[in-house]
Amino acid sequence: MGDTGEIGAIVYTVTTWLLPVLFAITLHEAAHGYIAWKLGDDTAYRLGRVSFNPLRHIDRFGTIILPALLLLIRAPFLFGWAKPVPVNFRRLNNPRRDMILVAAAGPGINMVMAIGAAILLHGAVLLPAEIGVWTVENLKNALLINVVLAVFNMLPLPPLDGGRVAVGLLPPVLARPLAKIERWGLFIILGALIILPMIGRRLGLEIDLFETLVLGPVVWIIGIILRLTGH
Repeated sequence: MGDTGEIGAIVYTVTTWLLPVLFAITLHEAAHGYIAWKLGDDTAYRLGRVSFNPLRHIDRFGTIILPALLLLIRAPFLFGWAKPVPVNFRRLNNPRRDMILVAAAGPGINMVMAIGAAILLHGAVLLPAEIGVWTVENLKNALLINVVLAVFNMLPLPPLDGGRVAVGLLPPVLARPLAKIERWGLFIILGALIILPMIGRRLGLEIDLFETLVLGPVVWIIGIILRLTGH
């Protein structure tokens, strides 16, 4: 009975995270494609990627398997991705300016969804008990995961959105070397957020860049959203 109850609890937890994670990640990518299309690059549009249908953006491992595994092992954070939307920045009407707008669109839609989730919480508490509790959990998770994605993706390091925004804003003498980091950006991020804290613990040091750079701003932003939406 104990194992059955634990499995049931895990399944319930997964169901309260599945939709929030799915929509947060996939609509993030769809927003990039939509803004690029409106600003002159129809690459994503021709590939059917300018769609708010999550099924068009799902990456089997990054969108489903990895987040599910992190939930099952009760990892302290969720991580995942959708299939990147292809953008040809040279086809944009104003490549330097429009690159900033395309990059910011992903975190922007995440913030819109976070605010929407906070607003919907007011109505969710009026639902019948069991479905109401489940819906509230989904909306709370949607608020959290969307703000986490927005903050994380705005870190100023390519290939994250914040890195592309920084490349667009900085003068060429600084933008060019930052842009060249993109091929190594993912390794730098994983090293800083996962490997560096592991090495720090072995040396008796508490190094948690994820908490400093992401969780701190996330808590602050969620507090603002809750106040603005009357919670």
